[in-house]
Amino acid sequence: MSKPLELTDSNFADEVESSDSPVLVDFWAEWCGPCRMVGPIVEELAGEYEGKAKIGKVNVDNNPEVSVKYGIRSIPALLIFKDGEVVDQIIGAVPKNQIKNQLDAQIA
Repeated sequence: MSKPLELTDSNFADEVESSDSPVLVDFWAEWCGPCRMVGPIVEELAGEYEGKAKIGKVNVDNNPEVSVKYGIRSIPALLIFKDGEVVDQIIGAVPKNQIKNQLDAQIA
């Protein structure tokens, strides 16, 4: 079972912006209640999308540069990247099928 990538200010460009496949990035923090609801969904998606898309998490408290770069003001924020660009985003806790539908739309 694959786990979400631990994304940081230092590896974000390599793992996300240079990725050949779509990437779902979960911006979260330990103290965020709704983030704890989305967390298990992101964990499940990491396994389900293995080989089709990358799934990663950014702790906003530990990685301020990438959070500021993408204008993260409220969390959880799920950004979907394709070819290094943000192509879709989901703000707040949403059902798993909504996240899957938006991610599936980016997988050719």
